[in-house]
Amino acid sequence: MNNNLEKFKPNILVIGDLMIDNYLWGDSNRISPEAPVQIIDIKKESQILGGAGNVANNLKSLNANVSVMSIIGDCNISKELKSLFKKNRISTEFLFSEKERTTSKKTRLVSARQQVVRFDIDCNKDINSSSEKKLLDAFQSVVQQYDAIILSDYGKGVLTSSLTRNIIRNAGELNIPVLVDPKGSDYSKYSGAYLLTPNRKEASEATNIDLFDDASVDLALKKLKEDFSLRYSLITLSEDGIVLYDNKKQHFPTLAQEVYDVTGAGDTVIASLGFAIGCKLNITDAVTFANTAAGIVVGKIGSATVSLEEVFKFKSNNLTSKNSSTDCIKSFDDILDTCKEVKSQNKKIVFTNGCFDILHSGHVQYLEKSKEFGDILIVGINSDSSVRALKGSSRPINNQDDRAGIIGSLKPVDYVVIFNEETPLKLIELIKPNILVKGGDYKNQSIIGSEIADEVKIVDFLSGKSTTNIIEKIKGK
Repeated sequence: MNNNLEKFKPNILVIGDLMIDNYLWGDSNRISPEAPVQIIDIKKESQILGGAGNVANNLKSLNANVSVMSIIGDCNISKELKSLFKKNRISTEFLFSEKERTTSKKTRLVSARQQVVRFDIDCNKDINSSSEKKLLDAFQSVVQQYDAIILSDYGKGVLTSSLTRNIIRNAGELNIPVLVDPKGSDYSKYSGAYLLTPNRKEASEATNIDLFDDASVDLALKKLKEDFSLRYSLITLSEDGIVLYDNKKQHFPTLAQEVYDVTGAGDTVIASLGFAIGCKLNITDAVTFANTAAGIVVGKIGSATVSLEEVFKFKSNNLTSKNSSTDCIKSFDDILDTCKEVKSQNKKIVFTNGCFDILHSGHVQYLEKSKEFGDILIVGINSDSSVRALKGSSRPINNQDDRAGIIGSLKPVDYVVIFNEETPLKLIELIKPNILVKGGDYKNQSIIGSEIADEVKIVDFLSGKSTTNIIEKIKGK
């Protein structure tokens, strides 16, 4: 995932159930004398697009060209809905009315940043055959204009079984991906879709598998993919993030810092995935992008949206966060992806390396000084075999995992990579750092990798501090 997304403006078509999310905001300081209930003093009321409308709103916020297709009612709520679309500058060209149908409206009462109660005006019956034909005819006339199709199914009757199957088949014939936010326990109508985005409960109901551990999640992912001929299988796991399955499972841990309201989080996930895939991102980058967007939106109240700027800022702020000393230990493949992302944000990478066998204050001072030269400090750690080749059979004192974990726990260090070679040349070639830092003993010496980095910095060692001296002192020499 990188900031180049802002250069794209994919054409995305959203089809599904539309509704209004209505909010009453107030304070509660009293209990009613009539019954043991709170009295809410309403301060303001707000309305936003809900259901497929919230998906469209999220896409608009991400700078996509978005169109919406749906059947709405012949009622006052439908008029309010169209007004909201106009306010958000989203076309209502493909919204068709059906007589005797009511558009859904969900009203939430919020006090002290918490939902107190919700009451709904709802419609759950399938659209009639005439309405279904209007949607399918409109879809077939414009489908080739879009980079991705999103089906937002809230079970309100717009995405009938026959309509859904026809949409997926028609788009598939044109190699246009169809992403579905599913509803219900029978996913057969979604067969052939690019991917589905069920949550844990929905996936469990659709597969009849109790998702209580990693093994059961793996089984459900595979079953969804195979049973419904999906290109990718995906399950959202709330506080546990997102899991994706193609030929292997990938887990994307949640990035949420605070959770205030999960309303509309599923809409943000499907919208962000559609946007990223419409921008031709690979599936891993697309899920990373969607996971980041979801982490932002659950920190807001109501069916909120997220912008590209927020995603980039959030990702940048979390890029170097670590919950434990091992969080920042990366493989060669991982550090390559990380460096691409860091460079896309115009951040300066600093690289240094060493055995770091017994940590001492000289090491800490050296790393603190190294970090001052840039934004991200990557430390290469010689593997155990590499240390033996350099220092002899009695070294290292501490194994490579312990050494990497200790270095990774230090505040100046952002990432640690273990390398097997006697020199870090291969790692330097991979990272291509802006700044290469070496110790004072390299003054007036040829420095490996100097031709790859933009600049080389020499940092003097702290006098009298070395691992060798510590070992000799322990031995009593």
